[in-house]
Amino acid sequence: MRSSGDGTAAGGPYPLHSGAAGHSSQRPTVVVGGDGATSDEVGYRGPTACAAAGITYRQLDYWARTGLVEPSVRPASGSGTQRLYGFRDVVLLKIVKRFLDTGVSLQNIRTTVQHLRDRGSGDLARMTLMCDGATVYECSSPDEVVDLLQGGQGVFGIAVGVVWRDVEAALSQLHGERVDTGETLIGHNPGDELARRRNRAG
Repeated sequence: MRSSGDGTAAGGPYPLHSGAAGHSSQRPTVVVGGDGATSDEVGYRGPTACAAAGITYRQLDYWARTGLVEPSVRPASGSGTQRLYGFRDVVLLKIVKRFLDTGVSLQNIRTTVQHLRDRGSGDLARMTLMCDGATVYECSSPDEVVDLLQGGQGVFGIAVGVVWRDVEAALSQLHGERVDTGETLIGHNPGDELARRRNRAG
């Protein structure tokens, strides 16, 4: 396996970011996943994003202001503007919360968030993030996870696909908002609602 100096690699498991020297480059690669059931046409206000991700509004606001996880649908632009988060944003918020709870450094979390933003939904669904406290690794297969654990490096892991499904289930019970019309979508999967509307319109 090849590993570059910026924490990326080709051909299998690799570290997203290393906080310590001397780690082998032959480590797993991890990603978050989903089946694309949640539409880009639906956004979620701050309180909804907090509820689905299990964070406080204070955390949400701080992470947005510091650029850790910003709302991709509608950023705050002045007094009275409501931030609107996309589904993937909420998944990232939940992953950040889990990493912080286990003591991963903010520098490693920032690198991981950027890496996940660059990946497709299919990649995310198959991805597992492993951390040994100093380095976050991306694993895309069970064998890579096992290799990492056998090397004594893995301390804990986050299956991105599981987080994705957890967020999807949580948001299906909360209010979403149509990006184009501002219409509130209540108490059901927004992706299903959009599909029904398209069918009626067609």
